Amino acid sequence: MANKITLVTGGDRGIGRATALLLASKGHKVCIGYRTREDRAHEVVEQIRQAGGEAITVQADISQEEQVVALFLQIDKHFGALTGLVNNAGMLMQQASIEQLNAGRLATLFATNVGGSFLCAREAVKRMAWRHGGQGGAIVNVSSAASRLGSPHEYVDYAASKGAIDTMTIGLSLEVAGQGIRVNAVRPGFIYTEMHADGGEAGRVDRVKDNLPMKRGGQPEEVAQAIAWLLSDEASYVTGSFIDLAGGK
Repeated sequence: MANKITLVTGGDRGIGRATALLLASKGHKVCIGYRTREDRAHEVVEQIRQAGGEAITVQADISQEEQVVALFLQIDKHFGALTGLVNNAGMLMQQASIEQLNAGRLATLFATNVGGSFLCAREAVKRMAWRHGGQGGAIVNVSSAASRLGSPHEYVDYAASKGAIDTMTIGLSLEVAGQGIRVNAVRPGFIYTEMHADGGEAGRVDRVKDNLPMKRGGQPEEVAQAIAWLLSDEASYVTGSFIDLAGGK
């Protein structure tokens, strides 16, 4: 597929940022989706443009359906038909046990991590599917090793939301395989990103790294490499699959 147009949600920091920069270096026209950090998103776009790539930013809260629709319309306007989606945007709340959770926290978390990913996938499929005149494409969902490990005493709710993403990946891959769309997921864990600070422990990776088989935390760029491969033509016969990037955990 010659002309690759890819949306990276949550592309302003961490894994999303690393992925956007890598994809742009490989010739993708990239849309950086962001919710609040406008300055950070523009920094990514400026870095891409200085390197000779093409990128735009679009603000959207993916938990809000009308904003997701508007996000994709902006991509249509600027670049044309989408060929790639990286469902990366997600949130992590303060570490908590089950006894500390409440309905408001659960609703907010699942609306973004699960609902937002579904809505973005829906809009992507409408543009990629052969039955709609699309040229096919690829979706990569950013899940988490937490979906396998459960994150007890820390983020059981977050882990459950990523478990839903795993199931979505399997089901959607089967639903759209006959429409030229591949759907896969990466499951990073123990990566040095700012998200740990959102959970109240910025140094979490350093605390747990010695318990990992590889004895180190991972870098966002290492996850980005896997995402870029799943989006590429080199992965043309891969769908419904998962790549774990958690140092052997």
